[in-house]
Amino acid sequence: MTTTLRVSPITALIPVHALYGVAAGLVGGIGFGIWMSVSRPMADTAMITMVAGLLGSTNAVVGWLIHLGIALFAGVGFGVLLGEFAWKLVPAAVLGLAYGAVWWVLGALWIMPANMGMPVFDWNDVTSSSLGGHLVFGLLAGLTYAAIARATGGRTRSTAR
Repeated sequence: MTTTLRVSPITALIPVHALYGVAAGLVGGIGFGIWMSVSRPMADTAMITMVAGLLGSTNAVVGWLIHLGIALFAGVGFGVLLGEFAWKLVPAAVLGLAYGAVWWVLGALWIMPANMGMPVFDWNDVTSSSLGGHLVFGLLAGLTYAAIARATGGRTRSTAR
């Protein structure tokens, strides 16, 4: 006996959105990682080593691994949540910038400082530099997502509404 599973066209696209989101998150994460590797808002400490501090390390490689893992997760989130609307360059860029800003509030202003015993929602040199990096992440992720969607003929856009 076989069972037929009926899936809506929108639900069927979630794996495609997630896959494109992985690539978008990787590109955005690399751009943001470079930003954090050269940005030193606190004395002589690169931001990427501050990310390593989430696991009690000061090693930049550990920081990169943590950062890229988070970026892949965020990229999948972008694809699943916003991929439907990010198949054209301008909307994808705007959505990416907004998505990067949301991750800045969640990650840089709340989660990371709370995990490191620092004040949350504090505006300082680190958080201001981090805002720029998160916007770079979002912009690159959005544009990458749109480029992939366009290269595949816009197949991520659902026709069912």
